[in-house]
Amino acid sequence: MSKATNENYIIRIKSYIDQFDSEGNTKEEDRDHIELMTRGSLVKKGESFYITYKETQTIGFEGCTTTIKIAEDGSRVALLRFGRTNSQLLIERERRNLCHYETEVGSLTLGVTGDGIDCNLTEKGGSAVFSYLLDADDARLVSRNTLEMTVQHVN
Repeated sequence: MSKATNENYIIRIKSYIDQFDSEGNTKEEDRDHIELMTRGSLVKKGESFYITYKETQTIGFEGCTTTIKIAEDGSRVALLRFGRTNSQLLIERERRNLCHYETEVGSLTLGVTGDGIDCNLTEKGGSAVFSYLLDADDARLVSRNTLEMTVQHVN
């Protein structure tokens, strides 16, 4: 097991969100795109990598700490956010999980179905890409989300 290093990594995240309309279609012009670069930590425990960073106002979760737990074999990702708002999303390939998600106006339960997970991380850094579908309680598709992350060690 590796020991945590305090924010000795640069974490770059590109997030793409494709919203579904009432007919279940998406349009390229409706794609939201957010980029974040921050310092954080990367730790390997057992068969998983833990990437932890503090959120900024860029994404709208200032005051929160996010941990992304990625299985080394790419079978699952857990997205955990704690602070002003809390959420826990479990993403597994081709499996739907019901997850808790909080916003500033209230909390809700979302269905989360993993589209794909690609983990190319080592204890020195690397990259990971994962995508997932979100649906409302009635299984109506809400969005397809894709996160592309690079993690680079800095001295």
